[in-house]
Amino acid sequence: MEATEDQLILATGGYDHTIKVWQAHTGNCIKTMRFVETSQVNALDRTPDKTRLAACGYQCIRLYDLESNSTGPVINFDGVQKNVTRLGFQEEGKWMFTAGEDHRVRIWDMISTPHCSRVFDCQAPVNAACLHPNQVEIAMGSQNGGVYLWDVKSEEHEQLVPEMDSSIQDVAISPDGKYMAAANNKGNCYIWELSINTNQKLSVIRPKLKIAAHTRSILRCKFSPDSRLLVTTSGDGTACIWRTEDFKKWRDLSIENYWVWDAAFSADSKWLFTASSDGVARLWKLSTKALARDYTGHSKAITALSFKDEIVAD
Repeated sequence: MEATEDQLILATGGYDHTIKVWQAHTGNCIKTMRFVETSQVNALDRTPDKTRLAACGYQCIRLYDLESNSTGPVINFDGVQKNVTRLGFQEEGKWMFTAGEDHRVRIWDMISTPHCSRVFDCQAPVNAACLHPNQVEIAMGSQNGGVYLWDVKSEEHEQLVPEMDSSIQDVAISPDGKYMAAANNKGNCYIWELSINTNQKLSVIRPKLKIAAHTRSILRCKFSPDSRLLVTTSGDGTACIWRTEDFKKWRDLSIENYWVWDAAFSADSKWLFTASSDGVARLWKLSTKALARDYTGHSKAITALSFKDEIVAD
């Protein structure tokens, strides 16, 4: 079922301690929610039923109700230390994962009262985590250069170190489950092929290539919903689009003199949202690199965004 225009919701958060909810097709801000006054927003993700929005930052995880008039959180998650860097939901909303600089990736049971049910210790600050489309494995990236793949059910895991003396800033797995990407603070993006081995529970990981993607640190890497594209965003003021058929650069989008903190594809993989340090989120038509719309309202850098619906722009 296609989303109606009222459901085309973009969420953004940043250094101004607010989270804004936008009508993606008009650029109108329809709601502003309070975040913690001592933290920027590090990551955002909507629940699978689209009724709530999770946000994380320094020593905090908050869950907001998108359907009420309330601007405050409905749930504060307890017991988290240091920076919480990433979060996301299992496809049925049964559990949420979070990653943080306390070295841990946590699984939160969301069925009744949210509580932490499982912990994985990376033994270094964790900058990034993402869920495999099989809904069982979680990829993680740490500040000591380690990339981990963890099977949540069996507890099996594997560690890779693609480049010494670097920090993994983000990790991503393609929706078709074929590729895993890890991007670091030296501007490099590493690609692995993933496959299933019936004799073991954990996916088989095979190195594929290294992309010298940016001149400064990569901040995010994400695959498109159709798995045909990979976006990398950087402190060098660009978002680069790579075709996964050969991992050659297809498009580069420039926001000169600003960090591009985050990005998200539309469901048809034809449009891209970006969030940058000038406090503006943008919507790009990838076929032409044309800027279709901007979302202006934050007073400081936008560091996170969330969008998961179909979009048709004018």
